Amino acid sequence: MRSRFSLLPTIFALAWPTMLEQLMQTAVQYVDTAMVGSLGTEATAAVGSTATVNWLVGSTVSAIGVGFLAFISRAIGANELQKVKKASAQAVLAVIAVGAFFTALTLSLSGFVPRWMQVDPAIRPIAAKYFFILYAPMLARTASIIFGTVLRAAGDTRTPMRVGVVVNLVNVLLNFFFIYPTRRVSIFSLEIVIPGLGMGVIGAAVASAVAFVVGGVLITLALFRHPTLSPKGHSIRPDRSILTPCLKVALPNACQRFGTSLGYVAFAAMVNSLGDVSTAAHTIANTVESAFYIPAYGMQTAAATLAGNALGRKDRQGIYDLSKTLLAVEVCLMIVSGGLLFSLAPSMMRIFSRDADVISLGATVLRMVALSEPFYGVSIIIEGMLHGMGRTVMPFVTNVIGMWLIRIVCTFICIRFLSFGLISAWACMIAHNLMLCAVFLIYYASGRWNPLYKTEDSL
Repeated sequence: MRSRFSLLPTIFALAWPTMLEQLMQTAVQYVDTAMVGSLGTEATAAVGSTATVNWLVGSTVSAIGVGFLAFISRAIGANELQKVKKASAQAVLAVIAVGAFFTALTLSLSGFVPRWMQVDPAIRPIAAKYFFILYAPMLARTASIIFGTVLRAAGDTRTPMRVGVVVNLVNVLLNFFFIYPTRRVSIFSLEIVIPGLGMGVIGAAVASAVAFVVGGVLITLALFRHPTLSPKGHSIRPDRSILTPCLKVALPNACQRFGTSLGYVAFAAMVNSLGDVSTAAHTIANTVESAFYIPAYGMQTAAATLAGNALGRKDRQGIYDLSKTLLAVEVCLMIVSGGLLFSLAPSMMRIFSRDADVISLGATVLRMVALSEPFYGVSIIIEGMLHGMGRTVMPFVTNVIGMWLIRIVCTFICIRFLSFGLISAWACMIAHNLMLCAVFLIYYASGRWNPLYKTEDSL
């Protein structure tokens, strides 16, 4: 019997490019937040007030990618390469259809979103403009998300990473010129004139939009040049033999992501109602926290791809070995990550804000959530394996019920009836994460999460 340690090189070979890609994305998010934060608390609130709507749209598009991930990873495990290419061509169709739909939807609703999010009336106009510009290149954003997932399904995590690096560099560079006005900078004894457009928050939106277009073009070229995945020569007309199994996986996941992301919107709207300080602290804390979840989501990518491959090979024992290895590694990584977040919370907040109240409040909620990171990591890994094997119904039901019955209802009671603040809202969020860990662990212990499970066998 092979040692589970033999799985580690394969796991990390898939996980590290995703981790690096997300690290770069988080670094750029940090730079964006710091640059906009230098314009003041209102600017930070204007950008952060619609962030959860970004999650709502982005996560719904990502769900479509999960359907293709499950199909393609399983086909590769079974060595059915023609199916892989046909699925890749259907992914092109999905990008066109989904991208066009969300472009029309987001642009038409851009003026209403800040009002629905209970944004302060003084910053609603700038928040609406920011949102509109950010979603103008929605087709390119959809291509980046779905084609990136298709590439990862084939075990190619490096190409999305490289594209992500380019996108992030473009974003930061354009931010530097678009956000600030022309200014003089002293470097040692030299004075250099740095040109700038002085567009402020709008400049940040334009820079991101251009970077999204660059990313969409690059990831599309990469897909068409890929030796295993290239859809060249295959029709993009709807193919039921491909789309039906993909949608069977994608639709529950889309409902899950839509339901939970809608919960994030409701959650953020309640936080926004607490005022600019709470909104800014919440926005910055979310940005800081995202860096410390990088190990979890990097490992989730490896979990989904390798579980799908093992299922395609009908390797029942391999699925069990993979799950135990991933969970052990994930818990260790998240203990380290949580410890770092707890100790660095105040320093991280000071990077993005000079407001003492914002720093203090943000550091408090970050230290709270740091203690729950290892538990959240467990649910992320189990969910990733379920996605890779095409089992998306159980995560859908669990996540949506947890989001609305625990996080949203409890936050509503704490804020609206008990007049508690941001700390209570994050406590409700942590309770939701702990509930997910408990439910996923119980499901995992039952053994029925594995499609090749047999009642007479045990873990």
